[in-house]
Amino acid sequence: MTNIGAEDIVDGNRKIILGLIWTLILRFTISDINEEGMTAKEGLLLWCQRKTACYPGVEVRDFSSSWNDGLAFCALLDIHRPDLIDFDSLDKTEHRKNMQLAFDIAAEEIGIPDLLDVEDVCDVAKPDERSLMTYIAYWFHAFSQLEKVENAGRRVEKFVQNMQGAWEMQNSFERRMRALLKNIAAQQEKWLNSTFEGTYADAKEQASEFAAYKKNQKREWVAEKSDLAALLGNIKTKLSTYRLRAYDPPPELRLEVLDEEWASLTTYEHKRSQLINETIRDIKNALRRSFADKANDFALTLNTLSLAISGLEGDVEDQLTHVRRLSDNLPPLDAFLETIEDLDEQCAEANIEENDFTTYTFEELSYELSLVKSSVAKKLAFLENQMVARNMTNLTPIQLEEFESVFRHFDRDSTNTLHEIEFSAALASLGLVYDEDEMHEVFVETCGPNRLERNAGVSFEQFIRFMVSVTEDQHTAEQVLQSFKEVADGKVITSLNFAHSPGSCFIPNYPLTTCVCVSQLITLTTAICYRA
Repeated sequence: MTNIGAEDIVDGNRKIILGLIWTLILRFTISDINEEGMTAKEGLLLWCQRKTACYPGVEVRDFSSSWNDGLAFCALLDIHRPDLIDFDSLDKTEHRKNMQLAFDIAAEEIGIPDLLDVEDVCDVAKPDERSLMTYIAYWFHAFSQLEKVENAGRRVEKFVQNMQGAWEMQNSFERRMRALLKNIAAQQEKWLNSTFEGTYADAKEQASEFAAYKKNQKREWVAEKSDLAALLGNIKTKLSTYRLRAYDPPPELRLEVLDEEWASLTTYEHKRSQLINETIRDIKNALRRSFADKANDFALTLNTLSLAISGLEGDVEDQLTHVRRLSDNLPPLDAFLETIEDLDEQCAEANIEENDFTTYTFEELSYELSLVKSSVAKKLAFLENQMVARNMTNLTPIQLEEFESVFRHFDRDSTNTLHEIEFSAALASLGLVYDEDEMHEVFVETCGPNRLERNAGVSFEQFIRFMVSVTEDQHTAEQVLQSFKEVADGKVITSLNFAHSPGSCFIPNYPLTTCVCVSQLITLTTAICYRA
């Protein structure tokens, strides 16, 4: 400052002294304020305007009347330290109260000296510009220092965050790499120790497990391998960006180790696939051979039985003995066929559609066995019937042939027996018709209690004996009475009936010149049979 001397200060030249003080304030407090290259005053005003622009009712135009209501000071506090004041809750009409609140907080919390009183700003129309500039400059420096500390804190925080992020990325890389290498080793160990049970179901299950591994687990590992390579690249880039020390994974966790283990896993996969396919092929061939061996042996047995049946010769008793022996050999064939059926089902489960080791199928063998059983049963029935027929000397050969033919015709199931319905139909075909109750009585009597209890039906021998009983002249009262009933046909009998009946008879001393009813014939028949 020019034009000032020591005597001016000693003499107490107030104007000169105030000018000196203002010059010192400008030099050491305000002159270093610089906002976008403006002068100190303009820069300080621009700073105030920017900080308070977002507050309604606050408009800083100068360093004078714009500060009368105290809201500008409250806005500066709120923008920098919102924890110290709630701008929205202020009563905008309480100018002195708002001003005092701002001054008190600035002095107590921020450390800004009380250069002004509330009256110096609120109670004057135009506060002193230089005084306000000086006081507001303290606010600027206080909050600028606070911003520097905050910026430094943010930088430190950002650095710590970056370091923390890089450390977490490294940790994640090592943890995931260890897990992946462990899983790969465990999978190879599992395949190395796995065994096959020798069944198609087990081999197919292991094939399904391998396919599921390729579809699910392997794809997850492929993605993880790619992610780990990318993660390691990101770690190196991040550390390089912030000029931090480069990261090298532990020797056992490097990408080169992963590549080696991955190549080993691929080799194990190939061997595993080959082993499963070979096992399935071997099991299928074993099933084909097992089925073929059983089927061929079974077919040979059936052929032997067929030849034995067709080549029977000699006496009936000898043939019957031989056929019964053959019949006893049939039940084991059912168990043999069940074994073949089980093998056939196993082949079906294994999707085996062709078999070069045999021409036979289970269905063919089952059908051929039924034919052999039928041949044996028919041959046995024929021989037994021949034995019965040979002993029936009271029947003519024509009658035997007729009865045997009828019996075979109605023996639908080839069991050499007739059940009640079959028995009734056979009798009807021979002209013997009974009502339902009579038919049941005849069947029960012919069948006998033992066979009836076993539901065995009427045998051929029983059938022949019954036919003998109804066709042979026995001269019993029952047979004569039945004959009269058939002649009468439910009516009275005259001599004309006997004359027109085939084989009519003459009863001595009993001329039938009048009509005779059936009841009278009962007495007559009894007397005749008794006298005879």
